[in-house]
Amino acid sequence: MAEIIQKDGTWAFDGAALRLTPGRDKNVGVLRRALGELVVPLGALAGISFEQGRRQGRLRLRLRDGADPLLHATGGRLAEPHDPYRLTVEPDRYGVAEYFTDEVRDALLLEQVPGTPVREYLLPGPPLPLSVSAGDGTASFDGERVRLEWNWKTEDVKAAAGPRTLALADILGVEWQPSAGLENGHLRFRVTGAPARERAKYDPNAVELWGFRRDPLMALVAAAVQARLPHPSAAVVPEASGEPGAPGASEADHDALLRRLRELGELHREGVLTDEEFTLAKQAVLKRL
Repeated sequence: MAEIIQKDGTWAFDGAALRLTPGRDKNVGVLRRALGELVVPLGALAGISFEQGRRQGRLRLRLRDGADPLLHATGGRLAEPHDPYRLTVEPDRYGVAEYFTDEVRDALLLEQVPGTPVREYLLPGPPLPLSVSAGDGTASFDGERVRLEWNWKTEDVKAAAGPRTLALADILGVEWQPSAGLENGHLRFRVTGAPARERAKYDPNAVELWGFRRDPLMALVAAAVQARLPHPSAAVVPEASGEPGAPGASEADHDALLRRLRELGELHREGVLTDEEFTLAKQAVLKRL
């Protein structure tokens, strides 16, 4: 088992999954603290990288598209203190971080985990029930419905209609957007039959966020709802099955292997795979071709 313990958190890898536990350092964001320990199956990973710096380094995990409802709902907009897939590494642990990276990479290669998108979530959403207060309201979710309640800071035009209850069956999508500069953020629900509104401060299906400390916690609500909505791949036409004797199976296999070669090239260029790892993986794919 490989393990690296830092003030920022502890990452452990047993060959089948990674356990990511946030640390107690003051720089650990409220979202990571609220998420607690995450268990990431090896099959959900697309890669791992380690970047050295003068004062500190970074371990980073890259998940396969569609594996995590939190990443899908937040659209890659989580700042570093709140991103559970980054770990700050002190210089005296660079050797341990490199060993940890090699162990995970070797496992990905041995198990031939593809970097392609997945068709179902491989990580669960946050536990329920869930309620978060931030910005101009409170968002609660019990697994079947979302309830939005407003506070004294809510615009009158939005608060006038009172609290909102949205059935999960009526929710088409969810989005969490952090505030940036002078632009406020939001937690927004796209609802059947409701017109989209440009500004969250006037949208009765959105909570406006102003960049305060608790704003990232709204991403928990977004992830919990996203985990219970149809997976994004549901709208994608399935590829050929690739089963022996199935129509178009050989063409599908060939295309899949070509995609894998392209993915390996991208991982190599990004530094996720070393020259040796890239060569070995490429040779394995070419043999199958």
